[in-house]
Amino acid sequence: MKTQPIRRERARLPAAERRRQIIEVTTRLIAERGFWGLSMQDVADGCTLTVPGLLHHVGSKDNLLVAVLEHRDETDTRTLAAELGVTAEELWTEGPGVTLRQVCSALVRRNAAQPEIVRLFAVLEAESLAPGHPAYRYFKLRQRRTLDMLSRIAPGGGDADRWALAGQVIAMMDGLQIQWLRDPAAIDLVESWEAAADRLFTGL
Repeated sequence: MKTQPIRRERARLPAAERRRQIIEVTTRLIAERGFWGLSMQDVADGCTLTVPGLLHHVGSKDNLLVAVLEHRDETDTRTLAAELGVTAEELWTEGPGVTLRQVCSALVRRNAAQPEIVRLFAVLEAESLAPGHPAYRYFKLRQRRTLDMLSRIAPGGGDADRWALAGQVIAMMDGLQIQWLRDPAAIDLVESWEAAADRLFTGL
């Protein structure tokens, strides 16, 4: 007598909750394996879905990657704004809001508490240097957007000086994060940032 294969029961989740689950599982897998090591089958298994069911929610692997990146950026913006007591719009507005150093220090503290997310972005940003990578355009535009946002709240006179300072801040933060990810036991990310920021912002 033939036995029927056991079918795995899949919980029916509301669409928004299912999408959050998919993004969380994908984030963890990319941080572990990189984008090229990610399979849609593994994501589907992590969400107790079939691959067609997963594709119904995200469309394609490339779309899923962009959704993960956008979700992280949106979450960071909301969290930083709340911590600094401003709205998301005020976060990047020149005026009596917050300073560049305050924003960067808050971001470093947040990143220090979520190494897996920082590793995810570090891996993807390195992989996406190849023009054929699906996140190549995303990271190129993101870099320009980040420079623009930071330059708006940077101290200094002319636009060129502010833009240059924003670029130096990004380079310093990215470099420190790579060192920290490589040897977290030896490097305190927050302390290293504050020491470097003291030198960078002196006299500004």
